[in-house]
Amino acid sequence: MGILKYRKESRELIAAIKEHDPAAPSSLEIRLLYPGYRAIMSHRKAHWFHTRGFHLIARFISQRTRHKTGIEIHPGAKIGRNLFIDHGMGVVIGETSEIGDNCTIYQGVTLGGTGKEKGKRHPTLGDNVLVGSDAKILGPVNIGNGSKIAASAVVLRDLPENAMAAGIPARIRSINGVRVADEVDPIGQELCWLKHRVHELEKNQGNV
Repeated sequence: MGILKYRKESRELIAAIKEHDPAAPSSLEIRLLYPGYRAIMSHRKAHWFHTRGFHLIARFISQRTRHKTGIEIHPGAKIGRNLFIDHGMGVVIGETSEIGDNCTIYQGVTLGGTGKEKGKRHPTLGDNVLVGSDAKILGPVNIGNGSKIAASAVVLRDLPENAMAAGIPARIRSINGVRVADEVDPIGQELCWLKHRVHELEKNQGNV
């Protein structure tokens, strides 16, 4: 990747970390000591090699970073701007994962597959998504913009925008800050997921 683009992304990521983490005292400390910063910037290099067919070099960079930071990101994963990985130990991001801009991921998070899919088999996160510590998002599910996933949740299905999900398996607890009533939660979830899927199909059909 171009050195100017790399430096720009580095500055943007440092600024985002300072905004999210009040314990970050200086840019130098972030560069030297923050595993999330090191993992993301190393992934930029690994992804550059991966997309150009240099898979061995890409994997070497990613595995070296895993040993140094405890964060494993496959070189094929697509990551947007300013992903903030807080603490980071135990984070795993699979090959076909896609992450939008300005997302936050805490330690122990897995963006993984279920072993049943081929091709696109890992999650897609929209912009401004927050994933709590030890949460698991499995399979080619879509997480809408602005959604929040509680710590230790296991997400196996799509979430609409601005949803908050918790539990094992995860259920939608609120949408746009409005609580989903417990007694109608299963039906409400099915309607939300159905509406979301119809919207995605209509959008895709319009792009054909």
